[in-house]
Amino acid sequence: MMNKTACPRVSYDFTGRLLPPVYILVFIVGLVANGWGLKSLQHNWKKLKIINVFVLNLGLTDVLYLLTLPFWVVYYLMGSKWIFGETLCKITRFCFNVNLYGSIGFLTCISVYRYLAIVHPVRTMGRITVTHSVMISVIVWLLVSVQSLPDMFFTKAPRNNTGKCFDTTGNVHVENYLKYSLGWTLTGFCIPFLITLGCYGHVAVVLWTLKRTDKVLKQRSLKLVLIMILLFSVCYIPYHVFRNFNLLARVLLKQGICRKWYSGVYIARRISRALVCLNSALKPLVYLHAHEDVPAQLRQQLQQVRQMLKRLFPSNSGCLPVAHTADADAEANTS
Repeated sequence: MMNKTACPRVSYDFTGRLLPPVYILVFIVGLVANGWGLKSLQHNWKKLKIINVFVLNLGLTDVLYLLTLPFWVVYYLMGSKWIFGETLCKITRFCFNVNLYGSIGFLTCISVYRYLAIVHPVRTMGRITVTHSVMISVIVWLLVSVQSLPDMFFTKAPRNNTGKCFDTTGNVHVENYLKYSLGWTLTGFCIPFLITLGCYGHVAVVLWTLKRTDKVLKQRSLKLVLIMILLFSVCYIPYHVFRNFNLLARVLLKQGICRKWYSGVYIARRISRALVCLNSALKPLVYLHAHEDVPAQLRQQLQQVRQMLKRLFPSNSGCLPVAHTADADAEANTS
């Protein structure tokens, strides 16, 4: 056991330099990408399919979180000083948690639906309807809200009124928060992650071994598997691992136990917060491979943009006088 004073000091300055640019980038890219995705869903609302209900809810969780990012940009640009009151602090943290675990929940729903549609198409044909997917979505929202609600009862601002807004809680209740966080990680992340991993693992094997499977469906589903692996590996796994390790370090430090890995865990924890934020910018990739009509719409819209650019900037390569082109060639040869 070491004295508290022997613990290495952790520099908090890099957080203010790291997070604001990430938040601004995610806010812009996320709003544009999710806005476009939700608009495409609205355009095809009459032929709404089962999986598109989950994609719609996935987009709504992102929009809910993206609208809170300007507050956090101001917070870190002001030197980690929260000026909007503790109530709004708790609300924005709640929106982040609903986005995070709602995203994981709806990604799990998409994986289960893909599994049933590809591995057991005969058994599930006609048995799962849009009404069922709507009911499942409501249940996911309720479960995520119930899981995230206890977080709002933990103190988010220190008693000495330093203007902080904790993403977990202060040191007074950190032991209880660690227990809550471990349970939260198990039910909100580990179990859905194992379900998703099992579903897509089985789907990948089936698609790889069955030659009669439609080639387009095979490519789309395999790409969706890679996107899920990317999301979980980059955004979700590091965040949960380092959140709990950081809480454990705080509990040990409160008990007077000091370890050299504390500062490293803190830095990794801050980086993982930037990475988990990226999920709102990366998840629109799911639109391209989960929503049946979006890829065709995207190609059509890109074609329209190319045609518009051609009208605005017509090519003049065939309209130059011969003397002008000869002069230009001579100039190019001498340069």
